[in-house]
Amino acid sequence: MNSNNPHINNYDLKKLAKKTPELKDFMFVNDYGTETIDFSKAEAVKTLNKALLRSHYAVKHWDFPDAHLCPPIPSRVDYLFELNDVLTASNLGQNAKILDIGTGATCIYPLLGQAQFGWSFIASDADKKAIEVAKKIVDKNDLSEKIKIRFQANPQHILQHILKDDEKITASVCNPPFYTTEEEAIKATQKKWRGLKKEENQRNFSGKANELWYKGGEKAFIQNYIYDSHLVKTQCAWFTTLVSNKDLLRPLKVVLKNYDPQQVKVIKMTLGKKVSHMLLWTYLSEDELKTFETN
Repeated sequence: MNSNNPHINNYDLKKLAKKTPELKDFMFVNDYGTETIDFSKAEAVKTLNKALLRSHYAVKHWDFPDAHLCPPIPSRVDYLFELNDVLTASNLGQNAKILDIGTGATCIYPLLGQAQFGWSFIASDADKKAIEVAKKIVDKNDLSEKIKIRFQANPQHILQHILKDDEKITASVCNPPFYTTEEEAIKATQKKWRGLKKEENQRNFSGKANELWYKGGEKAFIQNYIYDSHLVKTQCAWFTTLVSNKDLLRPLKVVLKNYDPQQVKVIKMTLGKKVSHMLLWTYLSEDELKTFETN
């Protein structure tokens, strides 16, 4: 975890519950004498996230239908801190303009990035209902000037028809769909729940189709993203994405090589036992990065 991540230590649930009293309904002391919540319960996790957003990021309204993914705040913040380190090294950290690809109903990256770093955001998604919910969250938090919501009409495209022809952004962030089909997503979740000795005769996860699965899975999505990136190579300083499956890093680097980027980076991120990687690339030289300006 990035050393600057405010969630690097355990949660202070009592402190969080002072600002979000409903969190108390999910708190208990486990067999080890530690105060915690049941992380297998979606409502408990959602309430904890609300408490974290309210206490650390001044987000007063954050609500969405249970069918949508409920993102883990610490890992999302970690991605942004790692990105900030890269942008700072290129003198791009101040007043950055970020594109969040597939923002979802929770609009989590824009909310965190705006609060933590003062960045402005374009938040895109191919799900109209997710867009509606995200816009409501943005409006209720008085962030409509800082976070612009845009609908991606063609889910096969990632960047096309989202960025305007003359528009420049500092970086893009992306948490791509992992699974190839709904069936694959269900099986993977049921396997996890069996390991936790939970009931498996239900869907057992939140997440709409475009959030969890994509034809061809994570690899196909990122390949399309890379293709789109070369079409707007001078409009974005750094393209970035999470890569959940580390075995994809090598083939994705091969794909990138076809488009001749100036730099390709991989940043390893660890949260508990979970390890993921951030893949970053730029088509700009060091000099071009240092003089890059958004509009």
